[in-house]
Amino acid sequence: MLSYQHLYHVGNFADVLKHIVLIKVLTYFKSKQKPLCFIDTHAGSGAYRLHSMEAQKNQEFLNGIGALWQQIRLPSGVAEYVDLIKQFNQDGPLRAYPGSPLIASSVLTASDRLFYYELHPAEVTILRSCFNKDKRIKIFNSDGLRDSLGLLPPIERRGVILIDPSYEIKTEYQDVVTALIALHKRFATGCYVLWYPVVDRLRNRQLERALQNSGIKNIQLFELGILPDDQDFGMTACGMIVVNPPWTLIADMQQILPWLAATLGVGGQGKYRIEQLADE
Repeated sequence: MLSYQHLYHVGNFADVLKHIVLIKVLTYFKSKQKPLCFIDTHAGSGAYRLHSMEAQKNQEFLNGIGALWQQIRLPSGVAEYVDLIKQFNQDGPLRAYPGSPLIASSVLTASDRLFYYELHPAEVTILRSCFNKDKRIKIFNSDGLRDSLGLLPPIERRGVILIDPSYEIKTEYQDVVTALIALHKRFATGCYVLWYPVVDRLRNRQLERALQNSGIKNIQLFELGILPDDQDFGMTACGMIVVNPPWTLIADMQQILPWLAATLGVGGQGKYRIEQLADE
């Protein structure tokens, strides 16, 4: 199924959390000045226009990047994220939003390799147009959960793998666990970053238990909610599960998440979770 289009949701609170965590992880690895392999299993189109008909339909970005855009005092991790988005809006107003592929390519260096997978043919065409002359990047019109396994372990022996499916198919909650176990067996020292939505809390509990029972060690969870759980409302929260996280990440998120929950929570109903799902 290829019906999901991120353009309708671009720049929302879920993108804020996802990209703050991604920037924090990549910045940490970049600080060691050694080549890195980055894999995005669900890359999307890479670039989005916030004035497009799709983005304007629900204007979800207004309670995401839009709510942060004009703020003067931001926690350092949030400011780092907003400053990066401003690189794509250099004329001032917020009109463009970069997806994970553009964010990763902006953070990483000339010595790094980046691999982007996307199944949707139209989105792959746009994605390729973003990186015509970037020799670091290879783009595949294929299933990243399945095909990225062949890249592991990377020659760099250092890698970050972002897994960001839409979860429009209910089996994806189990599919991501199965894929993550297989990837981890091939490359146990890699850093895996898994995004998830909260629509039906039961499915999230099952996902967390499956990871806890997988035998994978050193798993942290960071969740941001803007409303109480409500199956009739849609996505009320989302989270990032990180395997082999940077040792600095939990302290960073302890500063960032309470602020995001207070700032983006609807009617003061914001909430957050920080948990160690599996010890080292």
